[in-house]
Amino acid sequence: MNTTTTSADSTMSSSTFSSGGSDQRDDASMRAIAKRAHAQDIVFHRLTQTFSLLVLIALVGIIVSLFYNAWPTFAKFGLAFVTTVEWDIINEEYGAAISIVGTLLSAGIAMLIAVPLAFGIAVFLTETCPVWLRRPLGTAIELLAAVPSIIYGMFGLFVFAPLFADYMQVPLQKVLGGLPLVGWLFGGATNGLGIMAAGIILAFMVLPFIAAVMRDVFEITPPILRESAYGLGCTTWEVVGKVVLPYTQKGVIGGIMLGLGRALGETMAVTFVIGNANRMPTSLFSPGTSIASVLANEFGEAADLHFNTLFALGFLLFCITFVVLALAKWMIIRAERAKGN
Repeated sequence: MNTTTTSADSTMSSSTFSSGGSDQRDDASMRAIAKRAHAQDIVFHRLTQTFSLLVLIALVGIIVSLFYNAWPTFAKFGLAFVTTVEWDIINEEYGAAISIVGTLLSAGIAMLIAVPLAFGIAVFLTETCPVWLRRPLGTAIELLAAVPSIIYGMFGLFVFAPLFADYMQVPLQKVLGGLPLVGWLFGGATNGLGIMAAGIILAFMVLPFIAAVMRDVFEITPPILRESAYGLGCTTWEVVGKVVLPYTQKGVIGGIMLGLGRALGETMAVTFVIGNANRMPTSLFSPGTSIASVLANEFGEAADLHFNTLFALGFLLFCITFVVLALAKWMIIRAERAKGN
């Protein structure tokens, strides 16, 4: 009896020891796995942080280099550089007002045309377009974004400008040119080039970007929200205006700002059709210039103060873009706060 009991106790002690040793090995293995995973998380975190800091460093480097090379111009002309219309390379008298006005006008015309068209395209593709047509039409619109800007410029100069002059500028000038309040907007030479032509070409260029972003953000609206609205008897316009747009507000504003940034900084297409005249535009048909077109036309032959002035124009373009993006961010924050209240 004692022998049997001793043997049982020995067996129990051996199994307990084995179980305890197994648990210890499992704990050690789990700790090793957790330690290795923690090390991987640290490496991944530092790596992604480095990538983010590289972008920030590059941005700061661009700002510093622009301002450093533009400083002689700012030191000589001061804030008057922004408001002066003079651009005399021979006498080294420079002002950015003409370029700033041309940039803002052409980009503004482009957004006035492109945003409603992009909104209509996005609504059609997500709400009313037949399923069999949705994919090929969406792909065709996205392909427009892949067309190089110089192709748009060549199209604008050799194809669009003659048609614009014959079928838009001449009729508009005849019909509206004599009106007392708005007639001055349609004065000037009807040669197909000018501020309005540049704005229309820019609208063609930014349209696919805005439309693609709007379509993508409209598609992420939960189907149950749409179905609930339609179930309550809402029309398509009411569903878009009261359900889809409030839900995708951030994405819509982001798409518009993406297009505006492209319009503000576009170079080659604008250079082909804006007219490249260093004088303040007096109508929508009059030739003008933009910051980007001035840089494209004059940077290759610039020297001394002229070289620094072109850097000053680039710095101003950066500031304009920054202000536009800051306003967009402020609008989004304000809308979110109003929605939360």
